[in-house]
Amino acid sequence: MMATRRAVMMLGAAALSAGVGPGGAAGAGGAGGGGGTGDTRAGEHRAPSGAGSGPLIVNALGGIEDPNVALTRPGNDNPLAVEAPDVTPRALRDALASGVSAVNVTLGYVGGPGDPFELTVRGIALWDEVVRAHPQQLQKVLTAADIRAAHRAGRVGVIFGFQNAAMMGSDASRVDVFAALGVRVIQLTYNPANQLGDGSMAPENRGLTPFGHAVVERLNARRVMVDLSHSGEHTCLDAVRASSAPVSINHTGCRALADLPRNKTDEELRLVAERGGFVGIYFMPFLRVDGAPHAEDVVAHIEHALQVCGEDHVGIGTDGTVTAIDDLAAYRSRNEKEVAQRRESGVGATGERADIYPFVVDLRGPGQFRELARRLAARGHSAARIDNILGGNFVRFATDVWGG
Repeated sequence: MMATRRAVMMLGAAALSAGVGPGGAAGAGGAGGGGGTGDTRAGEHRAPSGAGSGPLIVNALGGIEDPNVALTRPGNDNPLAVEAPDVTPRALRDALASGVSAVNVTLGYVGGPGDPFELTVRGIALWDEVVRAHPQQLQKVLTAADIRAAHRAGRVGVIFGFQNAAMMGSDASRVDVFAALGVRVIQLTYNPANQLGDGSMAPENRGLTPFGHAVVERLNARRVMVDLSHSGEHTCLDAVRASSAPVSINHTGCRALADLPRNKTDEELRLVAERGGFVGIYFMPFLRVDGAPHAEDVVAHIEHALQVCGEDHVGIGTDGTVTAIDDLAAYRSRNEKEVAQRRESGVGATGERADIYPFVVDLRGPGQFRELARRLAARGHSAARIDNILGGNFVRFATDVWGG
């Protein structure tokens, strides 16, 4: 990492609750339902008890919405529709109980019908309204210092991010507009190709376009994070080389362990790390090619990334929330419909399956980060390394890109 190690690591992994199960200390389950016992075993570390008392945790791609609200909403032909985020009191309680200090939330246009620019401006306004409505629980993140401040205050820092840059149209100066509105992460492509380059599911696997080069240059100039999570291999490699600043792959897996397009090759992972960047491992079905993933798969992908990238460049980007799904039967039905809709609209990815939840069944709920830390410790990883993975590496990388 290009920046020196920061004081954020002083809090230490010693504050982690190694004994809290996937449901978390509050006893609420995560995506997929089910709660933990909320116990803390004798002799093990206790869960954070107040503001700034636990490790600094950053989810490089995730959410703080309540997934149960969507289950009661009438069906929508666009599973990626831009709607008011379902940030309920329960979702806020769960996010705070999880100990997460900041999360990169997806807002604006990702795919489907509608004008990308208009939908994205609307999405920014909707999230600004949510943050303003909950000043005691949420804080908008503009710099790395804001993440540290949110941690000290016991709030959740909200990082505004895009998962598609289609809203740039043909005008790279729109980067300036979005940066001024507080957007701090822009992913160049989603799964299909766009005007910047090819996504992971574009069969041509072409590289970054001339317009993509112009956008990357503008993102660097405005100190906005370049995210390559859904990009095709050649677009990813081109963008890393084109960027004058370190770049990120905020939510991915390792293709060496699961050969699926959404996962990254060792060449991509290594180049991002060599240029001072960040790689976040997700809790998604792409971690396996032969069934539903489990916590052991998340650990395996983290360990492979550590071997390829080094311990200063690896973190987590779960691509999920922490609040429980209460009605699994209803959720399975909705998931089947969403997978079909995504496939039909051309935004789906190989590995998305109607019979597999889009989350890891034994890493869920407000205790998911503590459970991951417990498993990493059991594998012999040091407290300092675990702290880096949970959030320290992202904060140092964000300091290089955003300042603060």
